Amino acid sequence: MAKKLFIAATGQHKGKTTCTLGISAVLRAHGYKVGYCKPVGQNHITIDGEMVDKDVVLFEDTLGFKTKPSIHSPVILASGVTTRYTHNPEEFSFEEDIRKAAAYLEEQNEYIVFEGSGHVGVGSIIGLSNAKVAQLLGAEVILVAEGGIGRTYDRLNLNLGLFRELGVPVKGVIINKVHRDKMDRVVENLSRALAKIDIPVLGALPFDKVLSFPLIKTIKKSIKGTALLHANQLNKQVEDILAGSLLEIDEFTYFQNLVLIVDPYNLQSKIEKVRKTAEEKGIKDSPLNGVIITGFNKRGDWELEDNLDMDYINAHKIPVLATDFDTYDTVVRIAKIEVKINTLTPWKVRRAIDLIEHNIPLDKLL
Repeated sequence: MAKKLFIAATGQHKGKTTCTLGISAVLRAHGYKVGYCKPVGQNHITIDGEMVDKDVVLFEDTLGFKTKPSIHSPVILASGVTTRYTHNPEEFSFEEDIRKAAAYLEEQNEYIVFEGSGHVGVGSIIGLSNAKVAQLLGAEVILVAEGGIGRTYDRLNLNLGLFRELGVPVKGVIINKVHRDKMDRVVENLSRALAKIDIPVLGALPFDKVLSFPLIKTIKKSIKGTALLHANQLNKQVEDILAGSLLEIDEFTYFQNLVLIVDPYNLQSKIEKVRKTAEEKGIKDSPLNGVIITGFNKRGDWELEDNLDMDYINAHKIPVLATDFDTYDTVVRIAKIEVKINTLTPWKVRRAIDLIEHNIPLDKLL
């Protein structure tokens, strides 16, 4: 019989997909046959006419299976489903669908890693909270929380309550996004606190800047932007920003994969400053992976070709976006982006696997 792990989290964007991906890949690398399932999904795409959670596609590429929506993503809470369920629950066979998916995966694998949704209570409206699904599956739980001490423990205790209520075994906790200089203190204090309720800390993952890098495509959506040039280059990653009047290039130790955020009338001078600084630093390629022109709705008779070094932009295929937000609001919106691992960020997939492999002992996962 396959061993079952259910990866839950204290909230959205806490590192659940990162941990699920890393744990699955590490188990597979040690020779185990590993299956994956997202029992209850929300954000979905359509494959061959069937809905499937977006995360499944990522795991398909990493673990090398062919997606079967009914197996890898048996329940999708698409628009209107919860309303229909509250009126006529007898129309749905959610629990049976999840059981069938698990039974199929058990026949094929030695381990099945199930990924939860949001915080532990998500799905309760249809009787399928993360805790209920883990109970239904007979799975052990690994709970992921974001780094800290007091606030982290409070959230852990709140979410653990649902598992305790249903008698679901919790294998342990992974603390994610911990600043490296605080790792020892966070792990020691949380281990002491959680030991009082018999929950072990399996390990901690350091905050990793690589995993927080957004794509230009993600930024475009957050700023309601329009692609003016090189729209086919939006999958470039962004490591930092150069913002208009705050542009102090000399402060950047790593002068690469940057996005320049500037109003139309200072655009050319800032591009020229970037170009000259790159030359001084001996950088052949452009450090810019994107340019965002702000306050675009106020440009009047301003023309792009008259205010932009088109030769430089075209030579380096730099995507140029326009937004109606001013520079400050644009920076704030980018800062609030919650970045997820997906098939467009293969470097993040590799990094997630490395983080688990080097920070979570395999014997604790087994």
